[in-house]
Amino acid sequence: MTEREIPEQYLDGYAHILAEVAATGRRLTRDEIASRRALGERAAEAGLGLRSLVSAHLSGARGAWPRGAAESADAALAAVQQVVDAFAEGYERAQRLAVRQEEAARREFIDDLLYGRSDLGRLAERAERFGLRLSHEHAVAVAQGVAAYDEGDPVPRQVERALISRFGDRSILLTTKDGRLLCIAPGHQTEVLTYFAKQAHAATDGGQVAIGRPQPGPGGVVQSYEEALSSLEIAERLGLDDPVLRAADLLVYPVLARDRQAMADLVHNTLGPLTTARGGAQPLLDTLTAYFDSGCVAAEAARRLSLSVRALTYRLERIHKLTGANPSDAAHRYMLQTAVIGARLLDWPAGEL
Repeated sequence: MTEREIPEQYLDGYAHILAEVAATGRRLTRDEIASRRALGERAAEAGLGLRSLVSAHLSGARGAWPRGAAESADAALAAVQQVVDAFAEGYERAQRLAVRQEEAARREFIDDLLYGRSDLGRLAERAERFGLRLSHEHAVAVAQGVAAYDEGDPVPRQVERALISRFGDRSILLTTKDGRLLCIAPGHQTEVLTYFAKQAHAATDGGQVAIGRPQPGPGGVVQSYEEALSSLEIAERLGLDDPVLRAADLLVYPVLARDRQAMADLVHNTLGPLTTARGGAQPLLDTLTAYFDSGCVAAEAARRLSLSVRALTYRLERIHKLTGANPSDAAHRYMLQTAVIGARLLDWPAGEL
């Protein structure tokens, strides 16, 4: 829109102000400045461009420019400066308010989306405003770093720039929640979340990223989000340090943890005797963890524990004697390994079963 297309209502009273100022040399009154700010706010709300509005004011000044003494022209020029300054202030104030309202609406939508607190039909309608079509499958990736992040922080902006530069507008929503970075993307665009994980891991100085499984429908986002959060929690309990966790690869752990009492009974009955060992159960539990994590290869487990193979073998024999289950025997191994996973999930022996 050019200055000729700017509606006259946004220049209302402008020529009269310039004429009076040129005639009297006075400055604008408080009411006149307030009226310019109000017009600036209205122009911003109407979606008019500030550049064209300023151009229209300058054209209006040229039309009303005083003929005569230099003092009159100088006063008129000062008035133009006051008018444009007040108008731009009002315009910017309206824009800041609009941005805050948009941010608040976006934050409310994200909270409703991730907590499933809104009517799903209404939620799907609101989602289209932010580029999501909730009738399709979506997956969520969650990145957790050493610090907590808000949307305006440098780290989220850095990751967002990288995603936009690589993929453009692909119905991707990047946000933060509870100090973590989140990326919501269509379920079939696995490359988006993989790239997000790479960028977020680097930007958060080695933070861990979990990716939930693609889930369909308006409620699919919150399901995928909860899977990603659960994966981060499992990784923390089990001491998994993989930079990228995929919920699809960790499904066994929620299954094992679903019946807490049954798992507690297994841990108590299988590993409980280890508490009678000199030094307590923890060193022997660490031995089993390293042994199973290394594929039951004694030399590799010993290296991970900084032990000799002989010392490791002695510990395995001690475990066999106390529990009656032999870690090297395939018939006993599954029960022991499941109990070890349960102990880590339940924080045993530090926590009460």
